Amino acid sequence: QVQLVESGGGLVQAGGSLRLSCAASGRTFSSSTMGWFRQAPGKEREFVAAISSNGGVTYYANSMKGRFTISRDNAKNTVYLQMNSLKADDTAVYYCAGGGRGSSPGSYDYWGQGTQVTVSS
Repeated sequence: QVQLVESGGGLVQAGGSLRLSCAASGRTFSSSTMGWFRQAPGKEREFVAAISSNGGVTYYANSMKGRFTISRDNAKNTVYLQMNSLKADDTAVYYCAGGGRGSSPGSYDYWGQGTQVTVSS
């Protein structure tokens, strides 16, 4: 079993940056694909980015390409999401997920509790 704890959310002005972290416990982290998802009020949970177990392959939702960067440090059992050029539309609760594949939330086995990101315009 893997437990995930996100941190790094907060309030930022449009155009600013935030770096989210997701600390994982459990032995399977280094062998798991990890992903970030987000959910805004009244909307479905949507895919943001994913990274393969060794960090060699990354995937992004089209609207995040060029602005967001996913990375991981398997020695620290941590996955990161660097978010630049933030927009008001990026306001959401951001969730870390693990043990899945690709962009489908249903394929992920482990979820964190989420961290709120609010972008003021």
